[in-house]
Amino acid sequence: MALANRKVDDSARKRHAEDQRAAERLPQLLQEVAEAERRLAEAQRSDADIEELHHCGVALDEALTEAMRAAYARERVLIGPRGYTDRIYRRKRLATPDVRWATETAERLLTARETHRLHGIERLPRSPAAV
Repeated sequence: MALANRKVDDSARKRHAEDQRAAERLPQLLQEVAEAERRLAEAQRSDADIEELHHCGVALDEALTEAMRAAYARERVLIGPRGYTDRIYRRKRLATPDVRWATETAERLLTARETHRLHGIERLPRSPAAV
């Protein structure tokens, strides 16, 4: 066990601890994503003005971004601190079922965010330049 601990430096332990804190927030962030999606759908159903739709779209984008970052942090936490410095160890851990599941979750959130950025955020018209 002492040999395994020597393979992990202090900076990797620090990054791992930061990722653990971020990953712990994932369930809460997923709830925030669901709430932001609900608010956007409600605004679309009620024919809200363009500023409100834009605001709801940006809020959903921010929620998706934070959830995606937490999901990738969860993936790194499951890999372990040694994965920050040992790429072969990281590649082997990426093949385990729990890490694959975390990766799929993060990639689904990334895809949802990119799709939302392309099609879901209402664009505000440019204001005319002051003359």
